[in-house]
Amino acid sequence: MSECLAEAGIAHTVCVATEYGEIVLKENPFMTVHRGRMDKDQIKDFIQSGEFEAVIDATHPYADIVTENIKAAMNGMQIPYLRLKREMKYSEKEDNVFYFESNEACAKALEKMQGNILLTTGSKELEKFCVSEDVKSRLFVRILPGLESLSLCIAQGIKGKQIIALQGPFSTEMNEAMIRQYEISCLVTKQSGASGGYFEKIEAAKRTEISVFAIGHPGKDAGYSFREVCDELEKICQRKIQTKSKMEVILAGIGMGSRNCLTKEVQDKIEEADILLGAERLLEPYTSRIEKKTFYLAKQIVPYLREIQMKHPMENLNVVVLFSGDSGFYSGCQSLYHALKEEIDIGQLNAEIHIMPGISSVAYLASCIGESYQDAVIYSMHGKEVYNLANRIQINPKTFLIMSGVKDVNRLGEVLINSGMNDCEIITGYRLSYEEQQIKKRTPDECVALTEEGLYTCFVKNPNAKIKRLTHGIADGEFIRDKVPMTKEEVREVSICKLKLHQDAVVFDIGSGTGSIAMEMARLSPDIQVYAIEQKKEAVSLIWQNQKKFQLENVTVIEAKAPEGLENLPKATHAFIGGSGGHLKEILRVLYQMNPDMRVVINAISMETICEIKDILTIYPIENEEIVQLQVNRAKEAGTYHLMQAENPVWICSFDFRKE
Repeated sequence: MSECLAEAGIAHTVCVATEYGEIVLKENPFMTVHRGRMDKDQIKDFIQSGEFEAVIDATHPYADIVTENIKAAMNGMQIPYLRLKREMKYSEKEDNVFYFESNEACAKALEKMQGNILLTTGSKELEKFCVSEDVKSRLFVRILPGLESLSLCIAQGIKGKQIIALQGPFSTEMNEAMIRQYEISCLVTKQSGASGGYFEKIEAAKRTEISVFAIGHPGKDAGYSFREVCDELEKICQRKIQTKSKMEVILAGIGMGSRNCLTKEVQDKIEEADILLGAERLLEPYTSRIEKKTFYLAKQIVPYLREIQMKHPMENLNVVVLFSGDSGFYSGCQSLYHALKEEIDIGQLNAEIHIMPGISSVAYLASCIGESYQDAVIYSMHGKEVYNLANRIQINPKTFLIMSGVKDVNRLGEVLINSGMNDCEIITGYRLSYEEQQIKKRTPDECVALTEEGLYTCFVKNPNAKIKRLTHGIADGEFIRDKVPMTKEEVREVSICKLKLHQDAVVFDIGSGTGSIAMEMARLSPDIQVYAIEQKKEAVSLIWQNQKKFQLENVTVIEAKAPEGLENLPKATHAFIGGSGGHLKEILRVLYQMNPDMRVVINAISMETICEIKDILTIYPIENEEIVQLQVNRAKEAGTYHLMQAENPVWICSFDFRKE
């Protein structure tokens, strides 16, 4: 509060009871410090002589006597009294925590406990725990490192070896270390909420399996929130008071989920976290000082952090968002990072962001089975479609697959069986890093029969991997074609080259025929999406057969006439028109409306179509126009001779639509 007032340029006086209380205050030119305890009359004289415009009671929730003295001293005064309510949040009761309404009741219960006691309630109430000599002899008292606190300990007969004089905050790990060092059997604390380190004590006690005696009733602390006090002071002082907190947001990869797989850096940040965010499975083993929420999407986290920033003004909050595996490896971390950066850049969040890596399931599985992964390909099937899986595995000796569940393992087995790769060695990693972990070699048939649900990562070793061909070009004889006309091999290659396809292209193959053009394009990359549009049933059947033969899952067959069949399809980046059914003008109009930046290639055989193309191209704004006439001759055997036989000449027209 003092820092807030100083930043707003408001002069104020801070009253502290001890020298230590003065030492911990940050100096600023607008602050005056009054040191020393005061009774009711002294408080009254001090307020009246100070010409103050308001009194803020920021004492501890358990300092009932001081609060009553302030209220009594201000009785009849015309200046406002503002009780600052501390923000507290409490978890559900734990099995190892016992609750007491008073120090006396707690001290009485300690007489029945065996073993050493860690007392973290401070020095003021110490005498109530020293009534019993047996209890006193077993106390280890954690106090502030001030002369007054030490004097109270000595006055009660507490020996030096029983005194732990340290300034907090204390992390869970530090509490745990003290419990183990002093062989503590019971920890005594006030229910002081996040600011008093209550949750770190509870978590440390849980880890060491000791009892906790908790004193007090949080929730009785009525008054104003920090923001409400600032609002009142703004009215009184006619000054704007900024209350935006500073956050450190850590986006942390935590490995597969087991505590044992955390990096030390991430573990420390989780221990220090005021707020933990992430999927429920990831949050379950951990506690935080303020709260934890099952948020893992940017649309959930961004507004939540804005709200928290207002609820905890002028606090330096540590926020940790947990991601499974490695934060930079098939993770949602990057999208959240950019969303938070945007909020920071526009001034909506006052925060710093740091990303911390974790151990990926691929790295973990590779270490378990003695394999490297720098020479393997890695694909994630976790919540996404991986097209042409058979083709990917066929050309790679080693493949790692991150999977959503058992259905993905079943699919892997089916793909390998259908593509004749039964000799592949499969190793499945089930619930990696957990107690239920299973790492097992399986055949494709065993993968198909697997039913145990859970997270899997798989390794596939293909002893007969094919060498990947870098050029496209399927021989005409490899296609199933029947009597349906087909674009010949050389024409296909030139036409596809003119399309200038790129990664993630979406392509329409209009008038697809046997699907030869569609298959050639789809084989270039599994990241290309091809839509084969064909109106003739016999041709559609052939496209399906060729798709199955070449195992191309990134080809979608549309049985329809163009341009009607183009409706409701994704926006194409490229279009190949091999047959228009006499509707070339209408098809181009729809394509231009769909995407005025589209790349188009048209093949024509008849003079009528060639003439139509030239006329139509004057209607639309285009650029990079090119018309090529391709004549292919093939050698045919005639006895002992080879004679060249001409194929029909084909006109290949290519261009880019241009926005007007």
